[in-house]
Amino acid sequence: MRLKLKIWRQEGRDDYGKLVSYELDNVSEHMSFLEMLDMLNEQLISKGERVIEFDHDCREGICGQCGVMINGRAHGPLRNTTTCQLHMRSFKDGDTIYIEPFRATAFPVIRDLKIDRSSFDRIISAGGYISAGTGQAPEANSIPIPHETAEAAFDAAACIGCGACVATCKNSSAALFTSAKITHLALLPQGKIEAQKRAKSMIAQMDTEGFGHCSNTEACEVECPQEISVLHIARMNWEFNKTKLNT
Repeated sequence: MRLKLKIWRQEGRDDYGKLVSYELDNVSEHMSFLEMLDMLNEQLISKGERVIEFDHDCREGICGQCGVMINGRAHGPLRNTTTCQLHMRSFKDGDTIYIEPFRATAFPVIRDLKIDRSSFDRIISAGGYISAGTGQAPEANSIPIPHETAEAAFDAAACIGCGACVATCKNSSAALFTSAKITHLALLPQGKIEAQKRAKSMIAQMDTEGFGHCSNTEACEVECPQEISVLHIARMNWEFNKTKLNT
């Protein structure tokens, strides 16, 4: 395939960026999207030009690092797919592809397609943990947990923190991410003790980071690679409202 790429180039956080055009020949439909970017970077290196910087790690849809906007959509044209799982067979010969970083005040651009997602880390640090006594670990079967509850908690814990929910939300809300982290602990006995305190502190940190409020369009669920349900947002609101009733 022959493709025309329009890629966001930006030197640093405080610099103005712009879309730069590139043309790429002999792109195989079997390439992943990131392999296509690797191919372009190899050509830039051969010309002595600076490579296009983008986040990636596992390239298996696990780590959540590779998110970019592709033709205005987080992770590209396929639902519930990470950027590294997208293959070039999703495009046609002669296509023009626009590639930009995730856009959000809380996700400042570091360079080109790389963004700073440390705001997510600070939300988790605010309460995404449980307090446990030191000493020997308790016997695994000493706290019985129904299978349905364990599965629901695991579904929430599957969030990989890629940020697609934020990028696709018109308010740049992190409600889906935060609610998933709150829910997977609130459902389990070990997490119930601090459930209300956790919800209050994590939501406060989410607001401090500059994320917007939930838009209720459910676009976040459509783009989430792990298909995290928006019902977790309802659970988060319920936990938060309980803190108001108990104060």
